[in-house]
Amino acid sequence: MRRPTKQEEEKVADLTPMLDVVFIMLIFFIVTATFIKETGVEVNRPDTQTAELKKTVSLLVGVAPDSGIWIDKKKVDVRNVRPMMERLHAENPKGGLVIQADSESKVEKVLAIMDAARAIGINQVAIAGEEN
Repeated sequence: MRRPTKQEEEKVADLTPMLDVVFIMLIFFIVTATFIKETGVEVNRPDTQTAELKKTVSLLVGVAPDSGIWIDKKKVDVRNVRPMMERLHAENPKGGLVIQADSESKVEKVLAIMDAARAIGINQVAIAGEEN
């Protein structure tokens, strides 16, 4: 058995600092990433002439063609809309509400969502539309 010389020992690279930097960069990108909000249902939005882009949206609620209500990729009963919206609005109280209602959905469901938003203090309520 031969003992390694001092020159052979010095050639070994220490990867610990490089791994630390990679993990720190990974954490940085995860923390600063913006996540796309989705309702969980594909809707056919009505056409509009006066669409405006909303920048601060904390809640996104979808109303399917069968008038089912979808929040955070989960189908929600109309009685549970307000508590779920309260929980999500507490996470980001500065943002508003956007309702993605299908053109064939019932207006009563949209009004119920708007009433729940008004009851918990959300003043910025918009309905998503498809620009012509």
